Amino acid sequence: MDLIETLKLPEGKTLEFKRDLSSPAGVLRTLVAFANTAGGTLLLGVEDGTRHVRGVREPLDLEERLASLVSDSILPRLVPDLEVLPWRHTHIVAVRVHPGESRPYRLKSEGQENGVYVRVGSTNRHADRELIEELKRFARGETFDEQPMPGLDSEALDFRAASESFAAVRKLRRADLETLRMVTRHQGRKVPTVGGILLFGRERARHFPDAWIQAGRFAGTDKTRLVDHVEIRIFSAQAIEAAIGFVQKHALHSVEIGAVRRTERWNLPPAAVREAVINAVAHADYAQRGAPIRVAIFDDRLEIENPGLLPFGLTVDDLHRGVSKLRNRVIGRVFHELGLVEQWGSGIERMTAACRSAGIAAPEFEEIATRFRVTLRTEQTGSPVVDPVDETILRVLVHGKGLSTQEIAQAIHLSARATRTRLASLVERGLVREIGTSPQDPKRRYFRAGTA
Repeated sequence: MDLIETLKLPEGKTLEFKRDLSSPAGVLRTLVAFANTAGGTLLLGVEDGTRHVRGVREPLDLEERLASLVSDSILPRLVPDLEVLPWRHTHIVAVRVHPGESRPYRLKSEGQENGVYVRVGSTNRHADRELIEELKRFARGETFDEQPMPGLDSEALDFRAASESFAAVRKLRRADLETLRMVTRHQGRKVPTVGGILLFGRERARHFPDAWIQAGRFAGTDKTRLVDHVEIRIFSAQAIEAAIGFVQKHALHSVEIGAVRRTERWNLPPAAVREAVINAVAHADYAQRGAPIRVAIFDDRLEIENPGLLPFGLTVDDLHRGVSKLRNRVIGRVFHELGLVEQWGSGIERMTAACRSAGIAAPEFEEIATRFRVTLRTEQTGSPVVDPVDETILRVLVHGKGLSTQEIAQAIHLSARATRTRLASLVERGLVREIGTSPQDPKRRYFRAGTA
């Protein structure tokens, strides 16, 4: 361990400082929380507020005492890595806990229901019944949306609605419901899974009353004044499009109104918005009750928030490195079939790339209580990134009359196929707008974002 570099870091999901072992209960809760969540390191001999190194007396005795406390106090058996680190004229004891394979871990003295803790930010949070059940499922390699709903039969799914959602991709057969795990066999008969009901359940709201999207536009930078809102309670695939549409309705920011032309720009790249909304729906913890997915638009940012911490073993830093874990396998499989997602784990990278290409800050990710939030800032931090070919496209579209794909292809001396790829990228980044009834519409026209 690089102690100097570690001491520079603030306390967080995987790091905590403790002055000493005078309050062992707090130390043990932290170790349980680390084991249940994403692992972590606890340094004994460092003040948690100032990060001032006080050191510990008799470090070998403290190391032995701590090992005994962990062995006697935590179930299932937890074996942390203990290390005595020299620091100037004293020592620090480092306790490293790896993500446990036998979750949920708990404090023996507090019981099976009250002794389970998880790590949220730099705090240890008592796990409620839903979180404990999720820890158990995670240990078994299961997801919530794969669970059968034995009180229902396969007719609880709206096959017509599912077929309509798949129509643009392929013809859906009833046998596909089982292949996609929207239906499973339970005690000799076919029943819907949680994921099947969440996606296409006839009475989804009765079984999962919080599985909807709440979208709002607020004036200013806080929630003091709500100027527009919508409750989106339709099937998930359509709900995603409706939420994106609500954001786009409010994301077009007028810059200047002249005598001849009104100049506007998209202040949020559509590709980033799309990825953020899809991730929220796909990764929400639908076992939680009490709050829907929330989309909040402010003057300076967009916040998209879903119930559920990051999947166990995952940290915000992992997201920046492209590491991903799918919380809901049924929903993920169906979204992949529908073309809503390309490859799991790449969404965060695409979101980040879209923001940087549009000249705005990279997305911000954070865990708040038992929810996960993505924030997209609208303030320009630089110029949109375009290459010479993209610059030519934007230049030929500057007059605001709109051009077809073929007309643009002739201007930039590329094939129609290569031009469509270029235009799709520019549309995703919010630099070009497209108007037409479908991608195959021969009268489809492209306009530079900023002319109307």
